[in-house]
Order: sequence, then structure tokens, then C-alpha cells
Amino acid sequence: MSPFFISIESFIYIQHHFMQTFYQPEIFSTEIITLDADESRHCLKVLRMKRGDTVEVTDGKGNLFTTEIINDREKLCELKIISQKKNYGKLEYKTAVGIALTKNIDRFEWFLEKATEIGIDTIYPMFTERSERSRLNTDRLRKIIVSAMKQSGKAYLPQLHEPRKFQEMMLVGFMTDLQKFIATCESGLPHLKDSYLKGKNSLMLIGPEGDFTENELHQAKSNGFEPVSLGNSKLRVETAGIVACHLIQLTNF
Repeated sequence: MSPFFISIESFIYIQHHFMQTFYQPEIFSTEIITLDADESRHCLKVLRMKRGDTVEVTDGKGNLFTTEIINDREKLCELKIISQKKNYGKLEYKTAVGIALTKNIDRFEWFLEKATEIGIDTIYPMFTERSERSRLNTDRLRKIIVSAMKQSGKAYLPQLHEPRKFQEMMLVGFMTDLQKFIATCESGLPHLKDSYLKGKNSLMLIGPEGDFTENELHQAKSNGFEPVSLGNSKLRVETAGIVACHLIQLTNF
């Protein structure tokens, strides 16, 4: 038998002894949480959890509950709250990214998943002059974000906005106490890690393949966005977004 073989019994055992996290956005009771039909089915049918098992639940607003399954009906999983952690994993700074839509939606979905795992607060899908996509199914994308939040053990659900034009992002930048950056391939620019101030809220704009146009760069500069570099390599859209998120997180580590 291969040393990497694992029996189904062992797999189920591991699942039962690894704390699973579920998402229930509206939690009204201080004693009982009822998962919706999809989360109930995932808990009881897919993961084979049962009455008496301990699981975690988050509302995506910073609350993390440790609970025990007390009703294991397939479409109505009820949980008894054992303990609650408020503001779980809360950071003192906010990270927002306005990112151009990619032609291949799989790459954009990958960005959302990884940015959620790393830590991001707000995502603005963005139409630019060189964008090659004009539509977006945000319902599917929100499901990807929820899944990444649960998988990475976070208690805050990133906010995904409906797609907006580049010009509209200039209005977002008027928020107070906000550092505003636009990543571009221009040479001689300061690196993001040298421009970002630790602990500050930030908004980073990431352009499409082929970079922003001169007109867009001019608009951004006129509205207080600082052009920055993300390094010497020419990065794909989704990679640039991840690099920006990670650099901001490392600066605040």
C-alpha cells in the first residue's frame, strides 16, 4: 500500500477533528444559530458532520462563534453557541483594491480567492479603456469570496462592489484618511513598499494587460493618486493585485 494512501474512514476522522467554519450572515439569537439550507447541506451531507460535533460559524462582520450541532436535519442544521469572539482578526487599517477585469474570468476569480486569504477589505472590479471584458457575474464571485473567508479562518467578509468605470473610481478616492495609489509600468517610480505608510487605509488601482492609458494616468494623478511600481517584473493583472495586497500586509506586520 502506498505510504500516501488514506482510507475514507481516516479522511472522515480528520474532517471531524478539524474545526470547520460556516457562514451565516444574519445571527439573531445569543443561544442558537440555524444554518441556511446550503450551509446545512454542506455541513451534514458533504462533510458528514453530526449531532455533538463542534464547528465554528462567522457572520462575516467580525464575530466568530464556537458551536455544537444539536439538530442534524439535512436542510435545518441547528447549533448551540458555546462561545463568541468579537472583532476576531480585526486590523487597524483598511485595504481596498480597484482592479481591472481580466479577459479570462478564472484569473479574476483566483485573485479574489487569494486576496481574501491574504486579507483585503474592499474590492472594486473596474472597467478601463483597455479592458477586454464588459460583464461580470458578481453572485458567483461573492460565493468564491465566502468560501475563501471560511477556508482561511477569517471573520470579516470582504466587500465586493458591482463593476464600475475607471472615472467612477476617482470619486471613491475622495474618502478621508486614505492613501491612494495607481500601479503602472512607468519607469523611475517609487516602489509601493517605500510609499505606503504603516497603519494607513489605502486604495490601490491595478490596470489591465497593457497598463493604464495616458489619459487614465493623468486623471488619477489629478485626483491625488500616487503612481507607484510593484517591482521590475511585468506582472499579470491578478498577480499585481496579490503583490499589492501582500506588500501592504507585510508593511503592517
